[in-house]
Amino acid sequence: MRQLIKNRIKGLIEKFARQQPMKAYYTHKGVRVFNGDVIDALSGLPEESIDLIFADPPYNLSNGGFTCHAGKRVSVNKGNWDKSKGIEEDFQFHFNWIEACRRVLKPSGSLWISGTYHSIYACGFALQKQGWHLINDICWFKPNAAPNLACRMFTASHETLLWARKDKSERHYFNYKLVKDRNWGEDFLKKPNKQMRSVWAIATPKNGEKKFGKHPTQKPEALLERIILATSKDGDIVLDPFCGSATTGVVALRNNRKFVGIDSERIYLDRIAIPRIEDVLEQKNSSNPKEPCELIL
Repeated sequence: MRQLIKNRIKGLIEKFARQQPMKAYYTHKGVRVFNGDVIDALSGLPEESIDLIFADPPYNLSNGGFTCHAGKRVSVNKGNWDKSKGIEEDFQFHFNWIEACRRVLKPSGSLWISGTYHSIYACGFALQKQGWHLINDICWFKPNAAPNLACRMFTASHETLLWARKDKSERHYFNYKLVKDRNWGEDFLKKPNKQMRSVWAIATPKNGEKKFGKHPTQKPEALLERIILATSKDGDIVLDPFCGSATTGVVALRNNRKFVGIDSERIYLDRIAIPRIEDVLEQKNSSNPKEPCELIL
């Protein structure tokens, strides 16, 4: 009987703890970073408070195989967070975090999901089941992708981006003029003053983007800059539920947005994400000493 009572009390304590908003691991004006389970962190955010979400969820690729990096044969294993738990459990994970994002996203907000064929179809099916409206699917072509070591298949050189909104009846934000007229640098597929198409040529992260260390799934700043400038406004709140090295946060802050990041791996937050965030904040303060806007959630 005593053990039964203890178990019930423990269960009630855990339930109460889950109902309390997660305390931010790092805070600054315009920034909140959470370390912990993505569902727990999202459940503590106010409903319909986020303008833009960029998500790069685990691809579940850590299966003991090998790939090529910097001309060398290396393991694809990234950590326990990237290991597959089977088709059904992997899909349920994607369904749950997308559903949690739906609650916090504004009706006019946008959700972007990045992935390879290992995960993107599960994410797309979850979007369909939940009634999201798919706006575009983007092919992100990597001109400098690593070669294929097996020589028994085509070289993987792209990822798929899904862009969706919560409801077809709502109007999302899209900066058409900026996308069409801006000089997008190294993207040789984007012709000057022509509509941007759904295939983007953007190289993998530059060396300068890794000065605080390397994250195994780090995205290039150029990719996030395009997404953030095209589908959010100055002062908007941008959320990355799997923020890793905080590329989303760096680009958001640099372009006068606010940032909310979530990651389960403290080591990446401590060594890469937070130093990168502090670096961009210092750069902004030195060039413009005006106090940044407060992040109200």
